[in-house]
Amino acid sequence: MAEIFDQDRQAPRWRLPKQDRSRERFDRILDAAAALFAEVGYDAVTADEIAARADTSVGGLYRFFPDKLAVFHALADRYFNQLQKLFVALHTEETLQLPLEDYINHMIDTFDQFVVANPGYRAVFAQSRLIPTEILSMDTSFNQATVHRLADFFAVRNPLLEPDQRNLIAVVSVEVGSVLDLLSLTRDLRFRQQILIETKKLLIAYLKQYFPD
Repeated sequence: MAEIFDQDRQAPRWRLPKQDRSRERFDRILDAAAALFAEVGYDAVTADEIAARADTSVGGLYRFFPDKLAVFHALADRYFNQLQKLFVALHTEETLQLPLEDYINHMIDTFDQFVVANPGYRAVFAQSRLIPTEILSMDTSFNQATVHRLADFFAVRNPLLEPDQRNLIAVVSVEVGSVLDLLSLTRDLRFRQQILIETKKLLIAYLKQYFPD
């Protein structure tokens, strides 16, 4: 965990286990928290309930986390790292050959599938708007890493772009996608689908001027 963050970031408030057995319990706690946050919301969940759902003692939970908020932050950290790995996996030699419209559709649809498959993700990032301090730092680090990788991808797709220009294009693309994704999580499924459709249109129109098929 915490692999996407820069070296200046403050150390996490949770303790990472070193042994496999402890790591399995740590992951169970995060899985339990994700399920409970999705079911009843962050505020309604207690550390005791997370421990019970994870089939461990409260003392076992406190071995890794000083409080419920630390569990919340560790869960957000896990989601960010999973998304970063997903982003890397999506940018292959085959992806370079896709028409721009297919590339954008594939990217957004795959990330949407991740959200659907992880109900706790929506609960975490809806709540992060209310307790944003640590999550904001994570989000900034995640976006910076994504911008760097996307700029490298853009360089291969259009070698004529200057480094500063492709970096700027990557920043705009990532920030637009990030803001609209968070917006899409604030309402019902119909609204989310509408936002995703409009996000695709916006990014395709923006990027076509730099990456004509």
